[in-house]
Amino acid sequence: MSEINFVDEAEIRVRGGDGGSGCISFHREKYRPLGGPDGGDGGRGGSVILEASPSVSTLLEYARHRVFRAERGKNGSGNHCHGADGKDLILYVPVGTQVRDEEGRLLADLDTPGKRVVVARGGRGGRGNARFATPTRRAPDFAERGERGEERTIRLEVKLLADVGLVGLPNAGKSTLLSRISAARPKIADYPFTTLEPVLGVVKVDEERCFTVADIPGLIEGAHLGKGLGLRFLRHVERTAVLLHVVDVSPWAMETPSRAVKEVMRELEAYSPALLKRPQLLAASKLDVADPQMLEEARKEAESREWDFFPISSITGEGIRPLIYRLAELVEEARIAEQPETEEWTVYAYDPNQDERVRVIKQEDGVFRVLGRKVEDLVNRLRGDSPQALAYLQGRLKRLGVEEALLREGAREGDTVIIGDRVFDFIPEPGRGMDEESFAGAKEIEGTAQEEP
Repeated sequence: MSEINFVDEAEIRVRGGDGGSGCISFHREKYRPLGGPDGGDGGRGGSVILEASPSVSTLLEYARHRVFRAERGKNGSGNHCHGADGKDLILYVPVGTQVRDEEGRLLADLDTPGKRVVVARGGRGGRGNARFATPTRRAPDFAERGERGEERTIRLEVKLLADVGLVGLPNAGKSTLLSRISAARPKIADYPFTTLEPVLGVVKVDEERCFTVADIPGLIEGAHLGKGLGLRFLRHVERTAVLLHVVDVSPWAMETPSRAVKEVMRELEAYSPALLKRPQLLAASKLDVADPQMLEEARKEAESREWDFFPISSITGEGIRPLIYRLAELVEEARIAEQPETEEWTVYAYDPNQDERVRVIKQEDGVFRVLGRKVEDLVNRLRGDSPQALAYLQGRLKRLGVEEALLREGAREGDTVIIGDRVFDFIPEPGRGMDEESFAGAKEIEGTAQEEP
């Protein structure tokens, strides 16, 4: 048995590159004893980007390699030299790939070639000490660490984009039909489940018109519950605009045409009732060896469902051209009626609901924890523990309203406050009420997070 290389599901871990850290440096040059701060900024980390590419047809690469990380930004250096930005990591996926988070929520639908989505944003670079120089702070001895890149697990799921989907029981003649009307060469044999993966083919109608056809592996009873190969490949039918039912009318058919159609229709409805609203046709295959009673039964089945009926032989070519022309008409009608659901380019923010507000939580042990993306980021990124660094931090926290939030929650002088990775004593400024803009003079009492090398 040949190896199956078609992979339409994968779960991967992605992480944006960390931002480079800002540099703490002072200009030193002969005869210029007061050169001033000249630490450069760190570079931004690269982002992880998914892009739909027509040259990729499977997720096999992501089944083998499951962790992807973009390049980190370079650290800044002296003499105002900024670190280089990290390179974005672009992962190419098949057109029709849907991106979901760990909870199964749809993040992006890469349904057109070239469409992109950012799944893990790179961290911002830290500012060097030159950025913090002011008329009153002429020699800042602190800088910022680079921001960590975003990290998450995502699920990739391919749903083939085809105009026409061939559906039917195993050995109904779908693969032979596809090989007759297109350049696709699916495996053809006389045993069930010959087609182990969906196969796409392009049908050229004339100089101006063409459409794509997907040969979906044969469906059996219970396919929507995971029996046979149906559950794995039924999702590919969702993208098709037209469904072509192929039934075997030879004396060696697995089922009668009526039972074959009803069985496939039950599976389609059980998987997604919306599929039954698609334009549908019935093709009676193997006309060159057809049983007259089976052929007539197929014709009556099509009439009862008000479907167009086409007796065909993929061996002799009989009935193929009329079928192609009718499929082209239905595909063209579907394209006109279709309304685009997504923009041409989609960029997904890693966590669009991140809370910017300052929140204070009083823990059972009496410790106050300050939450808020801006506040935590400010504290965690600060490099340096000097009085200048703490004074800068104090001023920034004042403007963010941290003291007011702490006083509202009942914090008193001497209480322990945790912000990000740092622990402080809460010391309110004397004579200030909580309605005034002030921050508790903060004195760090425990160690900070380890600095990056």
